[in-house]
Amino acid sequence: MQQKVRNIREQLLSDNWYTLKKYTFELQRADGSWQEQSREAYDRGNGAVILLYNRQKQTVVLTRQFRFPIYINGHDGYLIEAAAGLLDNASPENRIIAEAEEETGYTVTNVEKVMEAYMSPGSVTEKLFFFIAEYSDGDRKHVGGGLEEEGEDIEVLEWPFSRAMDAIRNGEIQDAKTIMLLQHLALNRQFEEHAQ
Repeated sequence: MQQKVRNIREQLLSDNWYTLKKYTFELQRADGSWQEQSREAYDRGNGAVILLYNRQKQTVVLTRQFRFPIYINGHDGYLIEAAAGLLDNASPENRIIAEAEEETGYTVTNVEKVMEAYMSPGSVTEKLFFFIAEYSDGDRKHVGGGLEEEGEDIEVLEWPFSRAMDAIRNGEIQDAKTIMLLQHLALNRQFEEHAQ
């Protein structure tokens, strides 16, 4: 395939939390002409997310934690999510197993990758790796809550699957990655149809 992007130039705007750069480049349009464009891109690395579910109990494990960016956009800031984290140079599988235990207290070993997706491709470079895993009560090794030194203060929620699906409909769950994994479980019939 012919190269459609050329003359990429970058300018570092911030490297305080992760890196924010301004890129200027030329993009070849459908008519063959070249157009100069500028975009800012935030690079925080790639991440992984996992939804723990218990088929027998018809439950899922979610987390609730404070997210400042949504707070300044009119939300109360406490977002209900599936456990997630940045890869930090680990494989997606290894990182998400560790992240699940840090955040939820559950130790899982058999994780199933279900998809990869870019969550905000207009401004963020991050790709997310999506996983699910079955859990049992015996898999809970501690209370979870995340790592205090990373500023985490995470509440662990074990909800009936039907309540989680209702929470999407009523707006209680507004996190895209969590909605995608809950809908994946629903579409792939991980639970009995009567639990919907």
